[in-house]
Amino acid sequence: TKEGKAGGMSLKDIKSALGLSVYLQGGYTYNFEDPGSGENGLRVFDHKANSFTLDLAQIQFVKDPVVGGVGFKLKVSAGETAKWIHSNGLGEVGKYPFDLTEAYVSYIAPLGKGLRFDFGKFVTSHGAEVIEARDNPNYSRSFLFNYAIPFTHTGLKIGYAFSDALNATVHLVNGWDNSADNNQGKTVGLTVGYSPLEQFSTTVNLMYGPEKDDNNHDNRFLLDWVGTVKPVKNLSFILNVDYGTDQHSAPDGGEAKWYGWSVIGKYDFNDWFSVALRGEYFNDHDGFRTGTPQRLKEVTLTPQFVVAKNLLVRPEYRHDWSDAESFAGSHGGSKKSQDTLALGVMYTW
Repeated sequence: TKEGKAGGMSLKDIKSALGLSVYLQGGYTYNFEDPGSGENGLRVFDHKANSFTLDLAQIQFVKDPVVGGVGFKLKVSAGETAKWIHSNGLGEVGKYPFDLTEAYVSYIAPLGKGLRFDFGKFVTSHGAEVIEARDNPNYSRSFLFNYAIPFTHTGLKIGYAFSDALNATVHLVNGWDNSADNNQGKTVGLTVGYSPLEQFSTTVNLMYGPEKDDNNHDNRFLLDWVGTVKPVKNLSFILNVDYGTDQHSAPDGGEAKWYGWSVIGKYDFNDWFSVALRGEYFNDHDGFRTGTPQRLKEVTLTPQFVVAKNLLVRPEYRHDWSDAESFAGSHGGSKKSQDTLALGVMYTW
């Protein structure tokens, strides 16, 4: 057998046949306050202050279904990020550095243009960002991604593309980050995507259902809107709006609310250098999502360098501030703001 071949198949052939890919991500985040806790306040994936971290080591297998055929997706994650994306029933959040992030079977029924069924565990369709930094303009995630929306769902989704521009998906799932349901109710969702022009696309996500332990009556509602605009070549803007409520979860026993928006602008100067700028506002009106009633803001500047094929390097400056003292100080106190400087490295094979 020739080098790089097995049974007449090259490594590239085997990789293609399995739908195999590997993703590695690591970084360092410096907090100017040097907090004694060693934590960057209200950060999730990049919460470690002044420490090198292995964020993600992922392996993925994908087979896309054709009409009348079956496909699948399996994604396994390890690293610091994997600790925080566990769903209920698959590990304690913040403890185990391994996660079964996605595992589902797909089938496209030969009805019309093809009615697609996905059954299993999959990442949420909510939000303008995703778990892997590689697929976001910035290295760190927004407050909206960390606190306004879920990470994953387990259940069934049924999707149909009415045209090249319009598609819709219905969800019936256990709820927010639940592989094993915590009550006897189910959460329903709807996603509608519309892309009439190359320069504009938009997605609306709705989700409604009970999310509390052993409680089938108090429902949670989430509206998520994402719009992408590309006014000129090399320039793009991503806009995201979230609004959520949870019944009988406010401190006074009423309905808890949280809402916010973010805007990300990115400009590609050439094939190897680009700059992204994100600004956002998040109002956790009742402290239901962050633990403290507060209004959060942040601005993040992220240059990106493509230093080799599939290898990305991103330095990043970020300023967070709140109307509450939510960030650790250098001498055990608390502050209303924090500044961090990070370096993220991402590689895909």
